[in-house]
Amino acid sequence: MSIAKGRDLQAQEILLNIPNSIHLVVPSICYVEALLTLEKEEQYSQRFIQDIDTKISEAIRDETSAYAESLRTSLEQTRIKFIQQLNSVQERFYEAFEQLYNKAEIINIDKSILDDTLEKNVLEKDLIDRLILNYIVHHARFHNDEMKVFLSANYKEFNKGEVKEILQIYNTRYFSNTQNFLGWLNSQLS
Repeated sequence: MSIAKGRDLQAQEILLNIPNSIHLVVPSICYVEALLTLEKEEQYSQRFIQDIDTKISEAIRDETSAYAESLRTSLEQTRIKFIQQLNSVQERFYEAFEQLYNKAEIINIDKSILDDTLEKNVLEKDLIDRLILNYIVHHARFHNDEMKVFLSANYKEFNKGEVKEILQIYNTRYFSNTQNFLGWLNSQLS
């Protein structure tokens, strides 16, 4: 979603030109979560458009206000620009989704990931984030001799000390944005 909303330009660049030193791996649940997030954003957007339409109708019916016509025009322009922005976000989302799907190895769920997710007390308030963390840890166990990076804009959950400690056990570093990751990667390569 960060790519779709234009919040992480470097992530888009990496997807377009993946360096040979990077092997992308994505938990399958992240694809599901991304689609659900897009669906939720679309629902919020439709409600916003309906609210604008209601206000446009009210402005059209207001025959006495000196501001009604100007307000109607502004709201109609806002509606058009908002829909254009929404379409742009959706287009970027599907482009990034497809690039990631085509270029990344997918970690599929198995019983041990679910068992760990249900047993552990890490990230107690967010089951999906706990599941994502367990995907990462499960994969890292089988690639312990490699340096791994976990990149997620969800710093509220994944930047917690307890999460970082778990990731560190499995030789995995957490980054909340691509710029910081690239800075670290460049320092490792030089």
